[in-house]
Amino acid sequence: MTLQVRGLCKAYGQVVVADAIDIDLSVGQCLGVIGPNGAGKSSLFHLLTGTVGADAGHIALDGKTISGLPAHQRARLGVARAFQVPQPFGNLTVFHNVLAAATFAGGLRGDAAAQAAMAALQRCSLDKMAQKTAGVLPLLDRKRLEMAKAVAAQPRLLLLDEVAGGLTEREVHQMVELVHELKQSYAVVWIEHIAQALRAVADRIMVLHFGRKLLEDHPATVMDSAIVREIYMGVPANAAT
Repeated sequence: MTLQVRGLCKAYGQVVVADAIDIDLSVGQCLGVIGPNGAGKSSLFHLLTGTVGADAGHIALDGKTISGLPAHQRARLGVARAFQVPQPFGNLTVFHNVLAAATFAGGLRGDAAAQAAMAALQRCSLDKMAQKTAGVLPLLDRKRLEMAKAVAAQPRLLLLDEVAGGLTEREVHQMVELVHELKQSYAVVWIEHIAQALRAVADRIMVLHFGRKLLEDHPATVMDSAIVREIYMGVPANAAT
């Protein structure tokens, strides 16, 4: 088991963003996460990466407890995140952006870091753009760069935050292919609003609402459920499908 979460809780006063969440996830699996705005999706990632501390609960990665560890130590142990809005070092090359991730998050040095950076670029179809300035990349390639940085960090757990958001239908298909390939090597948690993207990759989908897990099941079962139609998609449960 790569990721095990038990009873994860977090509240800001009366606002609960994580309400006793449990997760089990192994390498080769993708857990999709959906829910309306304010459901606690981003807060879940903050808690997993350690940028926010939990009020209660236990997080383990590869059997090692990471609860209470700061973000940089969790990164070194294999937790990597690709952000919704790419923010590369715009004046650096694509290669040097990924090299920074291999060095500072992955803990590699010298030739090992350079080789890891190039391998990540190749895996994310960016190797031919290695010497381009990151700031001039179009959106799809900036998203790929986010993915490559995460891969170069030598993760076991890959957290993807709406990496298909803002892309065209054709580009979403390309991103789906990339995530599908990456999940063969990592345990993946993917927050995404594009239902067909999750259907194509996720083994299970978890529905969050006000920090509470309402449902976790096969993608088709979740997307066809009354909970998703009413709460997430805004369609009354008794409406015709």
